[in-house]
Amino acid sequence: MNDLGVALRAWRDRLDPASAGLVHAAPRRVSGLRRGELAMLAGISAEYVERLEQGRSTTPSAQVCAALARALQLTDNEQAHLMSLAGHAAGPDRVPRLIPSSLHRIMAQLEAGPLAVYDATWQLLHWNPLFAATFGDPTRVTDDGRNVLIMQFEGFPIRARQTPGERAEFEESLVADLRATTGRYPHDPDVAALVARLQRGPRFRALWARRAVDYHEHASKTVVHPDVGEIPLTSDVLATRGTDLRLVVHTARPGTDARGKLDLLAAIGLQRMTSR
Repeated sequence: MNDLGVALRAWRDRLDPASAGLVHAAPRRVSGLRRGELAMLAGISAEYVERLEQGRSTTPSAQVCAALARALQLTDNEQAHLMSLAGHAAGPDRVPRLIPSSLHRIMAQLEAGPLAVYDATWQLLHWNPLFAATFGDPTRVTDDGRNVLIMQFEGFPIRARQTPGERAEFEESLVADLRATTGRYPHDPDVAALVARLQRGPRFRALWARRAVDYHEHASKTVVHPDVGEIPLTSDVLATRGTDLRLVVHTARPGTDARGKLDLLAAIGLQRMTSR
């Protein structure tokens, strides 16, 4: 067991199951969360939690760390410590990935729509249940499948459909946003690796050569859902000062039936929806 495993076990042992929304009538042999309960709350497997606690896995992704921090109800300082133990160094030269508790509080007030938090490389870090029900469960895909740029330029299967004009505007905005990120974090190896990977594709390479610098702030798309059909959405990006995270809020496009379909997805719940 390493420091990461020791810390996870201690945080798991101290958390009252009732405060995590887990109420059991039968007596419990342990006061804190069971591994399976933590796994369920974080959206990962119990086997993976066991490997982390035993030191057999030592480098969980930033997304997994964010999910564990949320499930364990860690403070901002504890979350930063978890990120450090997992090898996600913090500092002015690295893209921030710590989601402060203040942002979680804001998200709790916006639960009526699909929400997601991304870092400055457009890597998905956190999402709400309605986002998963609308766009597909992110826990079922790899880290590559959680990066908007990789998905867009490498042709990953996604539920969102765009017109040619919407797609062109979306891609131009994303690439200009990434160019701005390279200026803020010129020494972050993750940023450099992402740019190098994307430049293998001609569409990204042509846009990158324009050297446009801007911030991605909004987009229009239509989600083609396997159970409720087309959901026309507008996506607005709310930048967080001091953390460089992006809270993306998806709302029903005016004049459509998207709001009713989102309400239906929220009522049915992710577990009853078909994952495709």
